[in-house]
Amino acid sequence: MTATASKTRSTRMSADERREAIVAAAIEEFALHGLAGASTDVVARRAGVSQPYVFQLFGTKKELFLGVIKRAFDRTAIAFEAAAAQQRAGTIEDCNTVLEAMGHAYMDLLADRTLLLVQLQAYAACSDPDVQALVQGEYGRLYRMVREASAASDEDVHHFFAEGMLLNVGAAMGLGGDPKRWSLADLGGAI
Repeated sequence: MTATASKTRSTRMSADERREAIVAAAIEEFALHGLAGASTDVVARRAGVSQPYVFQLFGTKKELFLGVIKRAFDRTAIAFEAAAAQQRAGTIEDCNTVLEAMGHAYMDLLADRTLLLVQLQAYAACSDPDVQALVQGEYGRLYRMVREASAASDEDVHHFFAEGMLLNVGAAMGLGGDPKRWSLADLGGAI
């Protein structure tokens, strides 16, 4: 084998690496256009591959969308796990509980509008049974992880997720300022 052929082979991406690159390229497209409106051609161009190759790796646009949803839930879980570990290590100031640390981590995630929109597109696409099953499973996994990592009461975990949805609404509407200070009054729903 020549040095050039060896060099080419060592920089060539594996199918798994290409799958990851395609999912990364698809996140913004699905965030903006959802399952029905997203273009696999746009995703392929962003990933630097052909559209047929996208289908070779994923089979259908829906399977690619499911991969994007899984990535979004994984990113949230990773942020929560890191926050829990930092809280236990005592490296987070002004945070009294693991649940509070996870809440702050989620507020930081809201700065990534694309991640937020992927979440909302996932919920919107739940009329599809496969999407619904994945979203239910991933949301349940996240719920169980938060409950176990925080050791919080069921009521506190319920409140945590309810607050998270309120934050999603505020972020989706482009509510300005610090999410830590948002309230129902800020959303126009003063009681």
